[in-house]
Amino acid sequence: MTYSARRNLHDPHEGPVMIPVYELAILAVAGYRGTQLVVHDSLLDNPRDRLDAWLARKPESTARLALVTLIGCVYCAGWWVSGAFLAVWLYTTGQWHDGPLTAHVVEWFAVAGGQSLLNRWDDSRKEAA
Repeated sequence: MTYSARRNLHDPHEGPVMIPVYELAILAVAGYRGTQLVVHDSLLDNPRDRLDAWLARKPESTARLALVTLIGCVYCAGWWVSGAFLAVWLYTTGQWHDGPLTAHVVEWFAVAGGQSLLNRWDDSRKEAA
């Protein structure tokens, strides 16, 4: 069923239209991969090294430390990467205005939670090997 068809079948008295579970799952996998790119992949080693050097020049800076921690933390970066993927998905599929902001916040938690579970599973696989 297309997005517009789903919107046309929706009764506004039943509450907001939430995106389907399979879309949340796809977004969680994409969020997981995007988080791995930001935090671990060698492709972004140079920018991460520059950030570390930037922090080392002024280690007492709370803002610099917060930014470096945000990018190095799988859960922190995963939250923002998942939110960005969800926002782009909702906007490009025309679903941004289908529900209230609170519904999209719940979807954000769902995508970030799925991404986080995938990350935990991946870490446990590495520890077992």
